Amino acid sequence: MGKVLKVVDNSGAKKVMCIQALKGKKGARLGDTIVASVKEAMPNGKVKKGAVVYGVVVRAAMQRGRVDGSEVRFDDNAVVLVDNKDKKTKTDRQPIGTRVFGPVPHELRKKKHLKILALAQHIA
Repeated sequence: MGKVLKVVDNSGAKKVMCIQALKGKKGARLGDTIVASVKEAMPNGKVKKGAVVYGVVVRAAMQRGRVDGSEVRFDDNAVVLVDNKDKKTKTDRQPIGTRVFGPVPHELRKKKHLKILALAQHIA
C-alpha cells in the first residue's frame, strides 16, 4: 500500500499510487488486482488526475517462482488500468487502454487476464 506504480498502457495515466490490494494483506503480486489513485496523467487521456481506478499488476520487482523452477523478476513495478463494470467477477474487467507497452508475464493467463496478454507486445 502506498507504492507508486508505473502505468504501461495508453489510458492517459502515467503513475498511480496503490490504495489497496484486493487479495490478501501482504500486498499485490503478479496478476493481482489493486485499487489505485492516479497521481500523474496526460492532459488528453481517458483517465484524469485524482481518479480512483482499478489496475492489474503486470510487472513486479519482487521475484516470483515458476513451476519449472525458474524465477521471474522485473526492474520496475507496473500496472495496466482496467474498468470495473461487474464487481462480482474479475474476468469481466477489460483494459481501459488499447495498447500495453513492455513485457508481460504469462502468469496472467492463469488469472484470466487474456485481453491484457492479447494487447501485450512481448510475453515473458
